[in-house]
Amino acid sequence: MRVHVIIPTYRPDHKLDRNLKMLKKQTLQPDKILLINTEESLFHSEVFDTLPQGEIIHIKKSDFDHGGTRNQAAAMCDCDYMVLLTQDAIPADEHLIENLIRPFEEDEKVCAAYGRQMADWKDNPVEAYTRIFNYPKESRIKSKEDLDTLGIKTFFCSNVCSAYRKSVYDAMGGFPLHTIFNEDMIFASRLIEAGKKIAYVADAKVWHWHNYTAWQQLTRNFDLAVSQVDAGGLFDQVKSESEGIRLVKNTMLYFFKKGKLLLLPHIFIQNAAKYIGYKLGKNYKKLPMWMIRKISLNPTYWK
Repeated sequence: MRVHVIIPTYRPDHKLDRNLKMLKKQTLQPDKILLINTEESLFHSEVFDTLPQGEIIHIKKSDFDHGGTRNQAAAMCDCDYMVLLTQDAIPADEHLIENLIRPFEEDEKVCAAYGRQMADWKDNPVEAYTRIFNYPKESRIKSKEDLDTLGIKTFFCSNVCSAYRKSVYDAMGGFPLHTIFNEDMIFASRLIEAGKKIAYVADAKVWHWHNYTAWQQLTRNFDLAVSQVDAGGLFDQVKSESEGIRLVKNTMLYFFKKGKLLLLPHIFIQNAAKYIGYKLGKNYKKLPMWMIRKISLNPTYWK
């Protein structure tokens, strides 16, 4: 069983070094740790130089593509399973890779897996609760049969911390090219359509969260919705708004019961921004290009 790890990097900071230090401690050691870095002059990592299985390739910023860049790295990997991480996803323990790979060995229909993302309650309690909502403590195997009950959550998957059966990944052509965002869920939806399974592995844990402003939430959700419109397929058949509304209600109720009333306006504003961004993205074809470039997190995508 050969496992390769792929990490796209751009302006890496101390979090990448913490990530790599934890990878060095894994009970299941990867045969290769491949970094595909944007802009060579901006790359600095003392820990990377100590990795015997570490490799790096540098690309220009103009060449970066969410799906295409990861496909480029995947083409350099001759392995059974490839693990994808982002540079700011820090393994929570020494068993991340071992746990993330286990579902593939137990069920040959499992072709993608993703881990549990956690946030620090002291740093950002709202984001910590959101992580628990989206990444619960119970593992689950998802298949086409779950579409009626889980909806869009059936093919929810995140390349912040994920793994793929390499043979199936190659056979299905890898991630979509020139997608603005969401390459992981688009590929996962195609796996579900093809009758494959996706594993959510709750004991494969990483620390990963952001302290986004309301405007950043709006732009991210705009791009998310654009990616769903352009992808079509199962995204046209299931709705995600109901899941978002359930998250808002649960979050507001949780912090209300905890007596954290000062957080309620923040929660409302953040989620209102997400909803507005998402609805604008769903209808982006009706918007003028100047507005799209203003709203989008990735304005260069539209050139």
